[in-house]
Amino acid sequence: MSSETANSIQQLLTIMATLRDPKQGCPWDIKQDFDSIVPHTIEETYEVVDAIHNKDWDNLKEELGDLLFQVIFYSQMAKEQDLFEFGDVVDVLNEKLVRRHPHVFSDAKFANEQEINDNWEIEKAKEKAQLGNVEKSILDSVPKSLPALSRANKIQKRCAKHGFDWDCLGPVVDKVHEEVQEVLDEALQVTVEQNKVEDELGDLLFATVNLVRHLNCNPEVALAKANNKFERRFKAVEQKVTEQGKLLDECDLEYLDSLWDLVKQDERKLKGGNKLS
Repeated sequence: MSSETANSIQQLLTIMATLRDPKQGCPWDIKQDFDSIVPHTIEETYEVVDAIHNKDWDNLKEELGDLLFQVIFYSQMAKEQDLFEFGDVVDVLNEKLVRRHPHVFSDAKFANEQEINDNWEIEKAKEKAQLGNVEKSILDSVPKSLPALSRANKIQKRCAKHGFDWDCLGPVVDKVHEEVQEVLDEALQVTVEQNKVEDELGDLLFATVNLVRHLNCNPEVALAKANNKFERRFKAVEQKVTEQGKLLDECDLEYLDSLWDLVKQDERKLKGGNKLS
């Protein structure tokens, strides 16, 4: 690390300590605690992701700084409570990365990527055992705060690693069809019980995540792309409505559907030039 980088990090730590200083700090920063900062950490993480997806590299630099500030903030609060400080966070990370990569930082040899991954999991298990975190289930370490799609994907991958998974696509697709039918069975009852409909919809979403996983895609990424595509097309529909001197609320579904089809036709014409998601 260059002396300039070290000085910049030290300056950041000093700024953070000053912001939290009870006498001269910022009232907002002073009143924060670990729990109150969590929503900001999640928000900053998504802003980093957006910058990457948009290939906005100047903005990415700024957003990574905002995310780093979250780490600095937690570390300062921990220091105030004599828990740990930023240097400890870095030391733990350095030690863990070196230990988990013996094929890079020592003489260990692995035949393939699978052996590397197996060693990674062994090292993680050792870490948990040293901390006294003995898992009663292979699912205990799947974070409950993950977005639901990501958590479903992680649960399924964890179970698949231990043999609880179909080895071909057919049964996976059949399960999706089965769950669709079960949703309809509940939704078409004379007296609809909303909690049962919700349960069946949850099963359908879980089965769909499984299909996405078996097709080697990430459900969060796939849905994000679908959201972006719908948003792009609907904004184009809004533009066409405006160009025709109308208001969106004045248009019926049939008319809006016809505009939607026109937008899709326009996209197909452009597909040879600009690649659309």
